[in-house]
Amino acid sequence: MNLYEAIFARKSVRSYTNETLSPQVLDKIREHFHELTGLFGGIDTAVSVLDNRKAQQKFLSLFSVRAPYYLAFYSEQAPRYLMNMGYLMEQMVLYLCSIGLGTCYIGSRRVRRELQEKDGKKLVGIIAFGKSKGPWTRKPSEANRLAMDELCVFKEVPRQWMKQLLEAARLAPSSMNSQPWRFVVYDNRIHIFSKKHSAEQLKKWDEVNFGIMFANLMVAAEEAWLDVDLIRLEDISQKNFPNNQYVLSAILKA
Repeated sequence: MNLYEAIFARKSVRSYTNETLSPQVLDKIREHFHELTGLFGGIDTAVSVLDNRKAQQKFLSLFSVRAPYYLAFYSEQAPRYLMNMGYLMEQMVLYLCSIGLGTCYIGSRRVRRELQEKDGKKLVGIIAFGKSKGPWTRKPSEANRLAMDELCVFKEVPRQWMKQLLEAARLAPSSMNSQPWRFVVYDNRIHIFSKKHSAEQLKKWDEVNFGIMFANLMVAAEEAWLDVDLIRLEDISQKNFPNNQYVLSAILKA
């Protein structure tokens, strides 16, 4: 299974065995993170593997998901650092799925103070992972997501590869399954908006959510051998939209 296939197969796993992963596997996980390219350059990030097999990490009992291992993601605070970290976290989740491990996004709230920072970088998010007690994959049709026509406004008839990218974006996980993204689709570009909502907690995590979605979109673009530029268009950003907020545009070249 490659990363693109993992987009359509991965499920959130909430029940794990206590099986030990070899030091070699854990080293490969750390190495894979350091090989990733962020959505925005120049933002310093780090990852830590937390071992909970003997429940020695007492703070982990506060999480809604008990797992043998956790990945803690840290970043310096810079413009769009939350979106950048969401982009990196989703790539790690897809990688873990591709090597047969279950994963689940969990919040970073109520974590003990000594884990809230690492070398001056702030804790952004945590992923539970390990060997799943049941399947760590599912059929795409089993994903609880909005239909494509609820997320997209099609200004032109999309090509097949455009549908491929949109489907990967549609399947992206989000906090509380909020699915805040909305797409205005043309032949070779997608204007991406965030749906406005009143819940402050959802607003806080929107940047992380969008980073996750952009990771899916870019993995799909690489699978289709497409060049994609994610840029912010000033003529759109200056407009006022009553129900949505402009985020970025994806300009595609076949």
